[in-house]
Amino acid sequence: MRRVLGWLFPHPFLTLLLVLVWMLLQNHLSAGMVVFGLILGILIPRVTSPWWPDQPQSVRLGRMLIYFGIVLYDILVANIQVAWIVLTVPNAKMKPAWIVIPLDLNEPEALTILAGTITLTPGTVSSDFSDKGRCLLVHVLHTDDPEGERDRIKDRYERRLKEIFV
Repeated sequence: MRRVLGWLFPHPFLTLLLVLVWMLLQNHLSAGMVVFGLILGILIPRVTSPWWPDQPQSVRLGRMLIYFGIVLYDILVANIQVAWIVLTVPNAKMKPAWIVIPLDLNEPEALTILAGTITLTPGTVSSDFSDKGRCLLVHVLHTDDPEGERDRIKDRYERRLKEIFV
């Protein structure tokens, strides 16, 4: 039974995420949309599973939900901050910065989530990983303290992702 479930749901978290995203994209809730979401949630991971070399050994779902809430909050706050910067800081006084963030993460999924989180947060963009994935280059729209931004990203996001992907 476990073998059949493993074959049918090679990436159960992705299946759940795809179903939830499909339901959020719909304007109404109906049985047909739920069934179609389940079909997509089962087929997409099943068809793409040969290209997934490794899966994380363990993911703490509760901590992932907390991380998701923190990211949503940060996106909301950063939108307000970027709007304030755009409206009040003259171009001559802007202080953009390129920040190199040394990484302690090893899992490709965690690194992808970190880069995506940084890019989703207005005012910052993940630009490049080093050759071996040990550093991440980030552009910040406006900062007086690049080292503080680096430390904030490491503490707020990377530390939590290390706790999620054990």
